[in-house]
Amino acid sequence: MAKLTFYGAAQEVTGSCYLLESPALGKILLDCGMHQGGDAVDRVHEESFPFNPAEIDAVILSHGHLDHSGLLPTLVSQGFDGPIYCTQATRQLLRVLLEDARGLYERDLDRENLRRQRAGRPLIEPRYTAHDVEKVLRLCDGKQYRKPFGIAADVELTFLDAGHILGSAIVHLKIIEHGKPRILVFSGDLGNRHSALMNDPEYVDEADLVLMEGTYGNRNHRDHDATLDQFKQVLHETWQAGGNVMIPSFAIGRSQELIYHLGCLHHSGELDNWQVFLDSPMAIEVTEIYDRWLHLLDDEDIRCLSDANRESLAQFLPTLKLCRSAEESMQINAIKQGALIIAGSGMCTGGRIRHHFKHRIWKRENTVIFIGFQARGTLGRMLVDGVETFKMFGDDFKVGARIETIGGLSAHAGQDELVDWLGHFQVNSPNADTQRPRVMLVHGETEALQALSDRLLQDKGIRAEVPAYRDSIEF
Repeated sequence: MAKLTFYGAAQEVTGSCYLLESPALGKILLDCGMHQGGDAVDRVHEESFPFNPAEIDAVILSHGHLDHSGLLPTLVSQGFDGPIYCTQATRQLLRVLLEDARGLYERDLDRENLRRQRAGRPLIEPRYTAHDVEKVLRLCDGKQYRKPFGIAADVELTFLDAGHILGSAIVHLKIIEHGKPRILVFSGDLGNRHSALMNDPEYVDEADLVLMEGTYGNRNHRDHDATLDQFKQVLHETWQAGGNVMIPSFAIGRSQELIYHLGCLHHSGELDNWQVFLDSPMAIEVTEIYDRWLHLLDDEDIRCLSDANRESLAQFLPTLKLCRSAEESMQINAIKQGALIIAGSGMCTGGRIRHHFKHRIWKRENTVIFIGFQARGTLGRMLVDGVETFKMFGDDFKVGARIETIGGLSAHAGQDELVDWLGHFQVNSPNADTQRPRVMLVHGETEALQALSDRLLQDKGIRAEVPAYRDSIEF
């Protein structure tokens, strides 16, 4: 028998981490993500592993987002030395993500230690260093989609396209013990079928155990055409008001999709005269990685780039200005109206978006557009929930700007898509004790996962469980 223990993203969205143990496998982690919210020092130092990292034989990584990969350097620093299996594109993205996270962590740690030094308090030792990030990258073993490979004598791993971000994967793990095969399928983060650039998530039809995400398990996204109409309307209304638009965006996935949609608006003459700024060195570097992997992305969307005689996303939007330096970022402050600013971080926990908030969020003519999930405890979630004032950089800020959420641009599948994806599995029995596959819902807040469980039973006759932190199951 194999044992699976839920050490993260159990009735919560961030911190994805599951420990799989069996005689054939040894001990393997599915993802090793950090929780999001708070500053970088808090995030790293408040995390502790409920297992010995030196005893972990391998990590299987679904994709590069930090809530799935962010604790890999800490894992390595505490003794892990095994392979990290991921897709080839994920390996390239990890270098950018982990280096950026290390830089934020070290800057926050330096500031915290300066405060401690002034107060005569003990200094905090770093949990990981640049050496550990480099070791993570050396341990990464990048694989292609749909090509099974062995990770042990009787264990076969296959990555399928999850359609979430570049390189994102559904994990298909086949374990043979005593001549009997068992299959575990981990959805990773399933993409929104209407997302630009990404392929649709691939279907799987057989498994003994399925771990499926439920980020949006309690709701669907707005219709794609209606979403783009809303986006155009908000841009036009802000333009007419003489304002500026700030879009907190994740460096991977959402920024590239935004550039694509804005490029389409430009080529159809619907973009007004916005000056568009991609104000994120990491997002710029990620966009260049996307350009190298265009052949893996959605054929129809990539043809649009070719039809416009463009070979990169940045070329597709001629009004786009790439802001790599802090000086280029600060120059945007001089623009009084007509600036459309795409900046990280996506949940407003850090990054240049907070500096743009400092200059613009208190002005009524401006608009903040959220296009991705906002986890509890983040500034982004506070703004979406309607907070009227908040503290940032030691000062109080009034929210004068218009706050808009455009859910149809989410990179996650909505409830209908999740139900459809799971409905492709062959279910042999509706009985809770004998149902195959056994279904565990993860990576979602409690109410979202429970709503998804109810819907699966009602529509598909599939019983799905909602595990809690540290729960274990055997299969």
